[in-house]
Amino acid sequence: MASRYQIESCLRTFRLGYSHFILETPLWKLPGSALGVACAEVWLKLEHLQTGGSFKARGMLNRLLSNPIPASGVIVASGGNAGIATAAAARELGVRCEVFVPELSSPAKRARLAALGATVVVGGAAYADALQACTVRQQETGALLTHAYDQPEVLTGAGTLALEIGQQGGVPDSVLVSVGGGGLIGGVASWFGQRSRVVALEPERAPTLFRAREAGKPVDVAVSGIAADSLGAQRIGSLAWTATQAHVRDALLLTDESIRAAQLWLWNELKLAVEPAAALPLAALHSGRYTPRADEKVCLILCGANLDPATLA
Repeated sequence: MASRYQIESCLRTFRLGYSHFILETPLWKLPGSALGVACAEVWLKLEHLQTGGSFKARGMLNRLLSNPIPASGVIVASGGNAGIATAAAARELGVRCEVFVPELSSPAKRARLAALGATVVVGGAAYADALQACTVRQQETGALLTHAYDQPEVLTGAGTLALEIGQQGGVPDSVLVSVGGGGLIGGVASWFGQRSRVVALEPERAPTLFRAREAGKPVDVAVSGIAADSLGAQRIGSLAWTATQAHVRDALLLTDESIRAAQLWLWNELKLAVEPAAALPLAALHSGRYTPRADEKVCLILCGANLDPATLA
């Protein structure tokens, strides 16, 4: 797990030298009734407005700042968001970047990678295939490997988002977090610990943490569905597994239909354009999978906005 000291130190580094790159994204507080939820307040952490369009920028920049970068640059396998964040961080630091993506990655994300100057390589059907191809290439070039979710610096960077929530609004009663490989929830759980109820949310068709809990250890799972390009890791990360075992009681599954409905609701009602992965927290509330207390202050992390705008029509 990331320590609270490491998370605080990381955020200080961002604020002192990279505040133009790692943005302090807004925390929007609304009465629960404004979102059709029977609770005191719903806080929307608008992390989809982050550089690169997702929370991933925090962990990727921290990874690059924490390690020497060879002439061959950096390399990453990603369904899209971690690649975009790594490419943006590499451009910020003036180093080369190569990104391996699976075939299911969206054209919009591939186009964004190319626009950031990254070399984009399609490395197989799913994220696991892209990661394998990326690992082989890294051994050939010696580039710095940035993992999408399972490195200490990545969890620490993600934890700065939780620290920022605390600075902006205090400690919420609960925080609803989308889970793929677990970098975000690992960082959030490491910061909040038991001070806030951290709830893990996954699509039914990409249940990495849920299945790991059933098995008692991380296991490979088949992944597909509406959010697979962002939440398509086949196995929960080892670091996230440790953090969630210590600090996360609830791991809930959501249907693709509820995720899509929440994504469209956020656009139609609040004009927030987020990708499916970012809609899981609202889907949990609207579907009744998570029912807050009447006096509860619940924080939803809108984790990313890398989507094709045409999908909101």
